[in-house]
Amino acid sequence: MRRQRPSPAATASPSLEVYNIIPIHDFLTEHPSLRYPEVRAAAAALRVVGDLPKPPFADFTPRMDLMDWLGLLFGFQIDNVRNQRENLVLHLANSQMRLQPPPRHPDGLDPTVLHRFRKKLLRNYTNWCSFLGVRCHVTSPTQSRHQTNVVLNLRRELLYVALFLLIWGESANLRFMPECLCYIFHHMAMELNKVLDGEFDDMTGMPYWPSFSGDCAYLKSVVMPIYKTVKTEVESSNNGTKPHSGWRNYDDINEYFWSKRALKSLKWPLDYTSNFFDTTPKSSRVGKTGFVEQRSFWNVYRSFDRLWILLLLYLQAAIIVATSDVKYPWHDRDVEVALLTVFITWAGLRVFQSVLDASTQYSLVSKETVWLFIRLILKFVVAVAWTVLFSVFYARIWSQKNKDDEWSPAANERIITFLKIVFVYVSPELLALVLFIVPCIRNWVEELNLGVVYFLTWWFYSKTFVGRGMREGLVDNFKYTVFWIIVLASKFIFSYFLQIRPLIPPTKTLLNLKNAPYKWHEFFGSTHRIAIGMLWLPVILVYMMDLQIWYSIYSSLVGATIGLFSHLGEIRNIDQLRLRFQFFSSAMQFNLKPEEHLLSPKATMLKKVRDAIHRLKLRYGIGQPFNKIESSQVEATWFALIWNEIILTFREEDLINDREVELLELPPNCWNIRVIRWPCFLICNELLLALSQANELCDAPDRWLWSKICSSEYRRCAVIEAFDSIKFVVLRIVKNGTEEESILNRLFMEIDDNMENGKITDVYKLTVLLRIHEKLISLLERLMDPEKKVFRIVNILQALYELCAWEFPRIRRSTVQLRQLGLAPVSLDADTELLFVNAINLPPLDDVVFYRQIRRVHTILTSRDPMHNVPKNLEARERLAFFSNSLFMNMPQAPSVEKMMAFSVLTPYYDEEVMYRQEMLRAENEDGISTLFYLQRIYEDEWVNFVERMRREGAENENDIWSKKVRDLRLWASYRGQTLSRTVRGMMYYYSALKKLAFLDSASEMDIRMGTQIAPEPRRSYYTSDGGDNTLQPTPSQEISRMASGITHLLKGSEYGSAMMKFTYVVACQVYGQHKARGDHRAEEILFLMKNHEALRIAYVDEVDLGREVEYYSVLVKFDRQLQREVEIYRIRLPGPLKLGEGKPENQNHALIFTRGDAIQTIDMNQDNHFEEALKMRNLLESFKTYYGIRKPTILGVREKVFTGSVSSLAWFMSSQETSFVTLGQRVLANPLKVRMHYGHPDVFDRFWFVPRGGISKASRVINISEDIFAGFNCTLRGGNVTHHEYIQVGKGRDVGLNQISMFEAKVASGNGEQALSRDVYRLGHRLDFFRMLSFFYTTVGYYFNTMLVVFTVYAFLWGRLYLALSGVERIAKDRSNSNEAFATILNQQFVIQLGLFTALPMILENSLERGFLPAIWDFITMQLQLASFFYTFSMGTRTHYFGRTILHGGAKYRATGRGFVVEHKKFAENYRLYARTHFIKAIELATILLVYAAYSPLAKSSIVYILMTISSWFLVTSWIISPFLFNPSGFDWLKTVNDFDDFIAWLWSRGGLFTKADQSWFTWWNEEQEHLKTTGVWGKLLEIILDLRFFFFQYSIVYHLRIAEKRTSIGVYLVSWACIIGIAAIYITTIYAQKRYSVKEHIKYRFIQFIVIVLTVLVVVLMLQFTKLTVVDLLISLLAFVPTGWGLISIAQVLKPFLLSTVVWDAIISVGRLYDLLFGLIVMAPVALLSWLPGFQNMQTRILFNEAFSRGLQISIILAGKKSN
Repeated sequence: MRRQRPSPAATASPSLEVYNIIPIHDFLTEHPSLRYPEVRAAAAALRVVGDLPKPPFADFTPRMDLMDWLGLLFGFQIDNVRNQRENLVLHLANSQMRLQPPPRHPDGLDPTVLHRFRKKLLRNYTNWCSFLGVRCHVTSPTQSRHQTNVVLNLRRELLYVALFLLIWGESANLRFMPECLCYIFHHMAMELNKVLDGEFDDMTGMPYWPSFSGDCAYLKSVVMPIYKTVKTEVESSNNGTKPHSGWRNYDDINEYFWSKRALKSLKWPLDYTSNFFDTTPKSSRVGKTGFVEQRSFWNVYRSFDRLWILLLLYLQAAIIVATSDVKYPWHDRDVEVALLTVFITWAGLRVFQSVLDASTQYSLVSKETVWLFIRLILKFVVAVAWTVLFSVFYARIWSQKNKDDEWSPAANERIITFLKIVFVYVSPELLALVLFIVPCIRNWVEELNLGVVYFLTWWFYSKTFVGRGMREGLVDNFKYTVFWIIVLASKFIFSYFLQIRPLIPPTKTLLNLKNAPYKWHEFFGSTHRIAIGMLWLPVILVYMMDLQIWYSIYSSLVGATIGLFSHLGEIRNIDQLRLRFQFFSSAMQFNLKPEEHLLSPKATMLKKVRDAIHRLKLRYGIGQPFNKIESSQVEATWFALIWNEIILTFREEDLINDREVELLELPPNCWNIRVIRWPCFLICNELLLALSQANELCDAPDRWLWSKICSSEYRRCAVIEAFDSIKFVVLRIVKNGTEEESILNRLFMEIDDNMENGKITDVYKLTVLLRIHEKLISLLERLMDPEKKVFRIVNILQALYELCAWEFPRIRRSTVQLRQLGLAPVSLDADTELLFVNAINLPPLDDVVFYRQIRRVHTILTSRDPMHNVPKNLEARERLAFFSNSLFMNMPQAPSVEKMMAFSVLTPYYDEEVMYRQEMLRAENEDGISTLFYLQRIYEDEWVNFVERMRREGAENENDIWSKKVRDLRLWASYRGQTLSRTVRGMMYYYSALKKLAFLDSASEMDIRMGTQIAPEPRRSYYTSDGGDNTLQPTPSQEISRMASGITHLLKGSEYGSAMMKFTYVVACQVYGQHKARGDHRAEEILFLMKNHEALRIAYVDEVDLGREVEYYSVLVKFDRQLQREVEIYRIRLPGPLKLGEGKPENQNHALIFTRGDAIQTIDMNQDNHFEEALKMRNLLESFKTYYGIRKPTILGVREKVFTGSVSSLAWFMSSQETSFVTLGQRVLANPLKVRMHYGHPDVFDRFWFVPRGGISKASRVINISEDIFAGFNCTLRGGNVTHHEYIQVGKGRDVGLNQISMFEAKVASGNGEQALSRDVYRLGHRLDFFRMLSFFYTTVGYYFNTMLVVFTVYAFLWGRLYLALSGVERIAKDRSNSNEAFATILNQQFVIQLGLFTALPMILENSLERGFLPAIWDFITMQLQLASFFYTFSMGTRTHYFGRTILHGGAKYRATGRGFVVEHKKFAENYRLYARTHFIKAIELATILLVYAAYSPLAKSSIVYILMTISSWFLVTSWIISPFLFNPSGFDWLKTVNDFDDFIAWLWSRGGLFTKADQSWFTWWNEEQEHLKTTGVWGKLLEIILDLRFFFFQYSIVYHLRIAEKRTSIGVYLVSWACIIGIAAIYITTIYAQKRYSVKEHIKYRFIQFIVIVLTVLVVVLMLQFTKLTVVDLLISLLAFVPTGWGLISIAQVLKPFLLSTVVWDAIISVGRLYDLLFGLIVMAPVALLSWLPGFQNMQTRILFNEAFSRGLQISIILAGKKSN
């Protein structure tokens, strides 16, 4: 359902016009942001229209400004103009606020602000002009002091900036093509200049006017033609399945604008007949530009050729040295000369590289790119010439040596000649080395846009706009060079001594084997070359990939060291926080409280030194920071307000209960207490310890006792607070003006005097204190009692008086003495009458503060528990520990909110869950477990806290929650899943934090002291610490007031203006319009979020049906608080449908124009944030101003905290792996390696750096499937800088079930496969210096490539063993060699090294750093017991399959993983569909090899040798087969296994139809599994066939071992076996044919044919058993030979499907394919069935899979379900 076009908002009258953040259109509106002079100055600058020529054919009213003028001039849309006006005004105002020193005239726009902004925004444009050598149309302002000139210069700069923003704001998908925007801006700025300079049109003689104007003129004349061209190209790609080389993507079209031919061809106004546009036929249209993406594994070699050349040359040199028998190669001239062959190899590799270049990039050659063709040819010719030259001169060395029979002077002379040639060959490399050592020169040269530079570098690479000047500074250069030299040295030493040298003896042994009889027909004589190849292959594969392991080891060590020096993990838990809490308050003020900026810049160095010293003092606890806090009450209140706000946020999130709030909060000062009132959890036990010390030292001097008490700061405070509080309470409950009051005053005065004079121990018996303590506790308990029985209080006060007046002093005084001192009543008889009887005046029940303080004093007096478990909740403890630790780390000083950088948060959302619905929470799965039940078990304490909060809000029991508090319940559940509502709540903490910080920044001392004035608030109940409630109806004395301790009640209302100017949150809900039209529940939920969060904006794409055509609009909406409804702010028309490339980046891109501020944080839909982290955002944004190396950062990396770890063991494994990657991994990449890119989120981008450079992601179809990392590639290539900051973190959810995780791994691996083909990776591989290139390779594509090599190594190793065993070489070598050393070396090749190290070491080290060494080791052991190794090995298989398949065949696609909770059992058929091709079949193949090897290898006869040799292979096989069931809830339940088997068989034999889905029919699934073969190229198909040929080897090797073969080794034996296969196939095809032809109508005939076939088959077998050497064992063994051959034939037939589809053979192939899947299914099902049948295994699996709480819950629910059924 589509709606008609609505009228734009701009047509409304000015006062009613809807605005986004600030009402610029109407300065008379009351809005807090308008009180800033900077906002008014920026808006006023836009109003200087003055003498600008008025546009013809349009009304230009006096209310219009420069933006409106440009809108009319070029035909921009009204809402685009409104949107960019606010964008520009906000930015200029914010920039002017930050100006240091402040401008002299705050009411006027400062020219430096505008000048800086113009330079930054148009830097890419000016670079582009310089690159192309065209004149820049942004004219610099003339240097004139004249006022009029200043205004005109300012106006011109404003017009350039505004023009660029308007172009960008309406360019839709063209924003992905930054140089295309440069081209457009270049010509429009030219036209603007002509208008401003009053030029005349040559054609008409009239004043010059742009070539297009009018309604939507820019969109229709410029954007649409280019958009349509992109759209046509995308449509021709056949949904991205066509080869990348066959169509132009965003990058190709953008790179067309990197050459002057664009200027010549496209002209201005655009020439639509140009061969650039889709108006020309495909054949004559411009083709690929700059780079051609070809599917091939050689891309990995092509992009990183320097790495592979190094590895291959070292391998050659190592083999040469290892084969020579000399001890030191430098003593032997023969070896030295042999080593010169590496140069021949090097030149040969250059030839290979040039062939690869030519074969992949040939389609770039056209008439316009002749020089590219010449270079490709020349490179090949020169490389061949060098190879020939080296070969000839090398041969001449040996010919001279052989002629002279020694190394004569003539031979040495030839060596020198050879070395001279080498010097010439490597001279470019030497020059590169010099430039590497002084990177600044290289950067300077590369950025010079001089023809001579292009001429000199033309040979090495094409002229590209990106990838220039990318070298880092000298210090960074040195750091990562040292790192890689150590890594390479370790690798090369290890490889030589433990890989290459040990293999030389067995190789020589095999070479020396003569006349060895093979057990089969050997095609290559008896040179054993294949055997030697099989021996070396796994070694070479390990050699090629083990640099990844060395990198992993060293990066972990370096990462842990850097973490240590960054002070990570110093406060690991609450106990360590207690020890440093007193310094924590100072650290919070030091980091979060802005300082007044000094006006003199000279003071900055001194300030830096002072800050460093202060930070050291805080970190190591030097000095006594709490003294300062005590003396300055404002400081204490400032700290208390922020700390309490954090604690109250924890309460609102239900992480802690009401009782814990009281124990954790820092109460504002009252009751004249002389010390800072630390939270109860710090001083809980201290008073009792002080009492026991007083008891022990009752006769010691005062000084001694007091120094003992003061040894603990908390104890000192507890004693003073208890005394002051008791004094206040007692005086408070006694009536004013009574005799009792004066007695009490005198009593306290006496004690005070004795304290001052140091006579306490002399005057008083301190042993009595314990009895006084008991009575005081009784008094407080009576006061807390709701019934308030006054006579009991009188009794206790009387008893206390007697203790203090009579028994406490050492010298007992008489009544007369006491009366004289004013300590006894004059009017009463002290012996008979009671004091206090008529003197008690209890505070009213609604005096919340009084009773709250009473509870606190009671806690201090009574608490014996050290309260180590406060707060109880693990997440709360972790968050508090991280937050407090982060404040001791190095972070920039926070500016005030007014002077901070403004920023936005952007979240792309499609149609995931916004909030969980009621029915969804209640729905039960087949085990009777609902989502809510699951959440209540996993988050048990949080559920209890939630119920307590609901009771406080009026719900009496849990049933009430379902009826009265459903929305709260839904939100509670949603905040524990991965929902949009959780993300929005988290991100809106920024807004909340900024409002509160804005108040604290501007608050006067009086305002802050107001924090102690407490206002009442709705009641909330008080529960005892054990979680039970004292009373269901809370009494007033038991209420907790939020007002008491937070900041919220102090806000004046103007803070939201500051916060809105600095922060906005845009959620790109692409299909929100469709949700609204359909009445989808998600639309209503999103509206609810907008209602609750005023800074939230929703951007969506609206489709308007006009009958003939559909118009598309980018729309921004908000919830208007005055109108109380959703209102539309902007509606900007798009040139067509939003999605041309990948959906997510297109969605981000359309909403990007609605973001504001200098920075933008990209947040995914599965993320969360915390209030305490939001407080540090100001500090983080300050990092944009600091140089990291030689550049300021353009992306600030932020660490993530994975919050899904507690859901199941799988989620824990995933979160541990992820945590080490997003912390330790990213830390090392940013420093020292300098190759951190942008991995997903929550990185913060420099918004105005990325706006003119293509945005925050790339969107080309398929190639940019991992859209976010390309933002990092783009940033690095364009000279950006990415840093990583660990003092702030953002929550992140991860997939929690094996199938979800596998789909995620598949998506990432496919994305990496596509990256390997991309131009970005190729350019980074060539433009980064050698060591940064290594870092880049091993942390992106290389990681996946090496994971694949690990799996290939297993294959190579096992196939090699099989070859050696079945050929007989193994037996011969074993019999003829003296020792078994030849084969012991094979054990060295076991890739066991890999298994744990890849994932475990970074994880252990990061855990040790942040949680301590022993907990980290314990966690690791627990993981192993929960079978984490199975999971990691299984994941390795997933990554290998999808990475390899994507590079070879394509087929990468976005896979929605669901992100739900995994409590449901996945059926066997579903697991089979998902993992059959990726894991099961491969595991069965490896298991078959292992079994055949065990049967035929002489080495396998020794069990120990066999086990040692194959244990890791068996582990791989087991984990690949069993993991999907091991990590499947109820995976080993016998009943479910039986049901799953029935379901699998039904699925397998289901007929299926045209619209049947893969999960309903095997046939549909089987076809879908071959999809990638349809779109793959010829080379992909060829390689697939070659790989499938391996299955024929079983047959070839086994048939020679059958009895019937009688040890014959002729080729005939093999051919006969093929005859058998052909016979079997013929019989089967006949049966299939007969079935199709006769089974329906002539059933008897079909049965007859079946009968004849069976009889003949049985007859042939019986005759062969009788008359030949064939045995029954032979028949069984032949199955091992023929079954793999059949699978090989089917696999090849699938590749050749187009040729076989119409033949009778295809039906037979489908039929046999189904049987094979049945066979594989049974093989996989067998161990599952066995484990399900074993008793107790299911319980064990549940324990492994789920954490304890849920396991218990699961068992209980099953019991309950049993009772129900009974």
